[in-house]
This record gives sequence, C-alpha cells and structure tokens, in this order.
Amino acid sequence: MSIFMTLRIALKALNRNKMRTVLTMLGMIIGVGAVITMVGLGTGARTTIEERVKSAGTNMIMVNAGNFSTGGVRMGQGNSTTLMPEDAVAIRQLPGVQYVAASANSRAQVIAGNQNWSTQIQGTDTDLPLIRSWPTKYGAFFTQQDVSGAQKVAVLGSVVSDTLFGPDVDPTGQIIRIRNQPFKVIGVMVSKGQSSMGQDQDDTIFTPYTTVQKKLQGQQHINGVTVSAASAGEIDSVAESIRGVLRTRHKIVNGDPDDFMVRTLEEMASVQTATTQTMTSLLASIAGVSLLVGGIGIMNIMLVSVTERTREIGLRMAIGARGKDVLLQFLVEAVVISLIGGIIGIALGFGLSALVQKFMQWPTDIPPNAIGMAFGFAAATGVFFGFYPARKAASLDPIEALRFE
Repeated sequence: MSIFMTLRIALKALNRNKMRTVLTMLGMIIGVGAVITMVGLGTGARTTIEERVKSAGTNMIMVNAGNFSTGGVRMGQGNSTTLMPEDAVAIRQLPGVQYVAASANSRAQVIAGNQNWSTQIQGTDTDLPLIRSWPTKYGAFFTQQDVSGAQKVAVLGSVVSDTLFGPDVDPTGQIIRIRNQPFKVIGVMVSKGQSSMGQDQDDTIFTPYTTVQKKLQGQQHINGVTVSAASAGEIDSVAESIRGVLRTRHKIVNGDPDDFMVRTLEEMASVQTATTQTMTSLLASIAGVSLLVGGIGIMNIMLVSVTERTREIGLRMAIGARGKDVLLQFLVEAVVISLIGGIIGIALGFGLSALVQKFMQWPTDIPPNAIGMAFGFAAATGVFFGFYPARKAASLDPIEALRFE
C-alpha cells in the first residue's frame, strides 16, 4: 500500500473523532509554542546585549578604581584613590593601545534657565568619541587645550539636551550651571541608547576630566581609564599589559590584590549572555515537559484507538494487509497528530512572542533553527510515542481480532 493511501486512511480515521484528535494535539501545541516563545525571548535578550556592547565602543577595555583597606576594613570596589592621571599616560605608551581617556566622574543638579535636571557629570579626555565611535549631533567635542586648561565647557547627552532645552534644539553656546558654576555648552552627542549594563548613555554631560578634578570634586586622582586596543585580537594582551604596568606603578607586591579593576566588554557581555542562556535553557526545559506530556497523550490515545479498531485491524489483515501496513498506518496517524500540533504550536509561539514584545517591551528574536528544531522534535515525538501502539496493532492475531467485541 502506498504512503499516500496510508496518509489518506490516517486522516479519515482522525477526522472521525475530531474532538479527541484536537485534545490530543493540545499538549503538543502548548509544548512547541512554549519552547518557541522561550527560545525567542532568550535569543532576543542575547542579541540586545551584543548590540549594546557594540554600541559601547570598539575593542574597549575599562580600568576602574578598585578596593582598598584601612585598619583592616575593606572599603569596597571603586573606593581606591591610587589611580592617577599619570597612570593613563603610562597606559598610552603600551604596545597595542590605540586610544586612552582618563575619567573623573561626579553627579550634580544641572540648571539651564528655569529648567533643571540631575545627571551624571562624566569628566573624560578627547579620545572618548574615538573609542566609542560616538559623533556629535551639534557643535563639537572639547579639545586638548580645554583639558590642559581645565576649561568649563560641556558636551551634553541627548537626554540632558532635550530635557533642558527641548527636543531638536541646538543649545551650542548656551550657559548651564553645575554646582553654581557656569559651563558653556559646546556640543551635543548623538543618541546612543542604553549601555550593556542597562544604563542610559544619553543621560550624561561630558566635560574635561581635569575640570571635574579641580572645579567640581577637588581631587587629584581619577576614577578610571577607558582604553581602546588597536585590534580585537590584542584586547587580552593589552589588558594583561595594563595590569602589569599598574601593579608596578602602584608598587603592589606579589600576592597582594590589585587596587584597580581591568575589565573588557567581552567579559561583561559573556557573563550576561551566559546568565541569559542559562535562564533560557531552564525555561525551555520546563516548557519541554509539555512536549513529553503531549507525547504521552498521543501514546494513550493511539492505544485506545488500537483497542477500538481491533475488528477493523483483523478484517484488514484477513483480506491481505501485512503487519507492516498496519504498523505504518498507526505510526502515520501519530506523526500527523504531532506535526499538525507542531505547526500550530510554532504559530502560537510566534504570536506569544509578538504579544510579549508589544505589551511587555521585551525583545524577542526567533532563529530559523529553532523552528526547524521544534518541527523535528514534534515529528520525533510522534514516531517515538506512536511506535508502541502501532506495533501492538501490527502484532494482533487476525482471528482473535475478528472475534473481538
């Protein structure tokens, strides 16, 4: 008997019990839909993290102040005051280093006319736009002369500019006040969005780091150094070189911990991606239980179907049907239930992903291989859980089957 005839008989048999067939498919539909949705959420989150890392800068290495102890009390990361501007100069001399920008950060209430806004004041150097591939929308970034002279100039992030002066307004040349000190606005950066850590990169004001040191904070040390390696392949070696030169400059002996932190964006991204991947795998595994339950449901219904159609099976075998024909018929029925349920489940997964993205603002991205995997798993479930009932039907004795009431 041809496969097309077998498929036709299977569809007729399933059509005779529509409600039972639909309920049998339901477990497969829910399972496949849940798996597709979970994979879409996980892939979307990973893609978002990667995009944010790319938007942060090219081959970037972050050097930040670390921990220090006083009287046996550890003050925590970021409290060390041993990172100095001269460290940034020393890092600039290392092989493989392309750009370097020292940073001294603060936070303050900013006033412009009758508007005010609390934001981050990021003191930095002239290389920052080159490191982060971040052009200006209006005006220009400050110069090396501004850094050397600790000039009171400011470049606004787009959020700060829109809040203080209104959307699509060029505030270049305007005066703002930071801690009651006048700063001249010389530019506005293009919108960058959130960073890989979820912070709004546009909600900031850039000034020379020397200005933050001398005019706003009254400090000699810096809070960090942003470094760009000449190529992606040199990131790890440059990071190790930075650790070596800073340990030497800070006179840290072997065995003592660093008083600074050196992090690459790849390290931060890999931690976030690994966490997301673990959660996705966990949720997909939980959703996969629905597929198992759906498969068991298929086996149960097919066993019931074999019992109900025992006389039919006996009659077919009595007029010449072979055991493999009967096995193939019931196996095809199980696979058809699984595949139709899988197709509906894939559509359900796309629909749920779209709803989550629309109403909960969560990024989703369903890769093509996830669709193929779900479809293949649905077919495999049908074969696996349908084989035993099909084999049981094929092994029936025709005489006993004809006598079955």
